[in-house]
Amino acid sequence: MNIEKSKNLFDRACKTIPGGVNSPVRACKNVHCDPLFIASAKGSHIQTVDGKDFIDFIGSWGPMLLGHAHEEVHKAICEASLRGTSYGAPCEAEVILAEKVCFALPSCDMVRMVNSGTEATMSALRLARAVTGKNKLVKIIGGYHGHGDAFLASAGSGLATFSIPGTPGVPQSTVQDTLLVPYNDLEAAKAIFEKHGDDIAAFFVEPCAGNMGLVLPLDGYLQGLRELCTKYGALLVFDEVITGFRVSYQGAQGRFNVIPDLTTMGKIIGGGLPVGAYGGKSEYMSRIAPAGDVYQAGTLSGNPLAMVAGIATLNILEKADYKGLEARVLAFVKELVGILQSKGLDVQYQHIASMFTLFFTDKPVHNFADVEKASVAIFESFYKQMREMGIFLSPSAFETAMVSFAHTDDDFNKTLDVAKQLKF
Repeated sequence: MNIEKSKNLFDRACKTIPGGVNSPVRACKNVHCDPLFIASAKGSHIQTVDGKDFIDFIGSWGPMLLGHAHEEVHKAICEASLRGTSYGAPCEAEVILAEKVCFALPSCDMVRMVNSGTEATMSALRLARAVTGKNKLVKIIGGYHGHGDAFLASAGSGLATFSIPGTPGVPQSTVQDTLLVPYNDLEAAKAIFEKHGDDIAAFFVEPCAGNMGLVLPLDGYLQGLRELCTKYGALLVFDEVITGFRVSYQGAQGRFNVIPDLTTMGKIIGGGLPVGAYGGKSEYMSRIAPAGDVYQAGTLSGNPLAMVAGIATLNILEKADYKGLEARVLAFVKELVGILQSKGLDVQYQHIASMFTLFFTDKPVHNFADVEKASVAIFESFYKQMREMGIFLSPSAFETAMVSFAHTDDDFNKTLDVAKQLKF
């Protein structure tokens, strides 16, 4: 595949942008490739500056559940842009989107819009500490909640890709109140609460881990966390930046019927534009300034373009056939795994709704330690061959594949035909 234009752009970018990219995993270092530069995207396909067309299983890392450049979302953005791109003042659209989020997610009586998932988790942590009067937080080993300092202890995804346990620039004093436990290990969570329960402000967890690849909660795990947090007076915070409105319209909390105290959101509620949010019970959210004493602000929060994109997206998703898409994706994943296994590969898969991850291992995957046992060398070969034949996958074994409502049976069949040609 000729990617000369992408290579030239990457060389130029490296001179003015650190590493040539504005988010580390995009650099494709883990799979020893240069990144592809994108010219356009429509539906389930993405086109590079080199004129190559790809079936897209990244979906901008999650937000494009309706597919790229959806007609109704695009129309809403264009019409809003004619009225101005930022006000720095309230607008009707942010009220409407907040109402829609609170209607959909069982945990949310109130919601505050911000600009990214990282802002949402940082703000939720500050609020949890204020509400409880405690300082410590518990997070999952390999879990990722954005690049806020307190969360950069054993973070997954990009950090796992580059085998960086933390990062320079974060003082030890900042992470000394961050406690770590494995995902799906309720006994470890009980032990950490027994030891530090009087000091724990919040337990942060992705209800379906999405930044160590997709890893699903074992039966009773999320409910067990709910009971622990209630017992010890800590806030249970669901990071639904990935799962919110993707695993169901009610999020993972609705699907698993476990209600957190606070929820962080992003991705889909901006319809592809930069956005984040955090919400929860009124008794907690009313502590946020100017209603209360916990300060958090943002000039571009509630940006009118992002708000109308989110409204248009949620209007469509409210009536979408989630069950139908889930069934189609599961059938596709099972056939893909069967093809790879027929080539002598050990493959485990995790799937929920429109998300899936393949792990090249013969062992079940329940936490980050299990994920680390999967072969990154086989994944690299898989990634490179699929990319060469027009399949756009995450360039990291520690990410989740995303499918959209725009993906067709023809997209799935073409992907399966490509998989049949792979050689290992």
